[in-house]
Amino acid sequence: MKQLTLVTVFMLSLLVMGCDETKKVIDTAGSVQLSGMYTVNSIKGAKTGVTNINISFAALDKSIRGNTGCNTFFGKYNNDLYALSFNDIAVTEMACEEPIHSREQNFLEVLRNTGSYTYDKGVLTLYSKTDRSELLTAKKDSTDGN
Repeated sequence: MKQLTLVTVFMLSLLVMGCDETKKVIDTAGSVQLSGMYTVNSIKGAKTGVTNINISFAALDKSIRGNTGCNTFFGKYNNDLYALSFNDIAVTEMACEEPIHSREQNFLEVLRNTGSYTYDKGVLTLYSKTDRSELLTAKKDSTDGN
């Protein structure tokens, strides 16, 4: 009976460690998949109509940086399978005229409210953490290989 208990505990330990390692591999693969520069096409369903709003993901240190259309920003991201969140975002403070200022505020709000994402054929889509509504679409720059 004692041996059966030890074998069961050992097998459960292997299972838990194996799941944790599998999760780490999947999370790393997600970060690598996100790596690169994206040009933002739409924010909250509205086409941006400009090409200078972008976001770049670096898998090595899980950092982001980019341009809001007026200011530059940088920060960190966390991903867990298809969950995605941004934190420690800092933005330069140049004055922007309308409608650029409103578009910038919407973009930064999207980053604060992101909860998940999909990536399909070079298009990144960010979804709300509250109701999973589509917040943003962005196309991966072709210079990044996709």
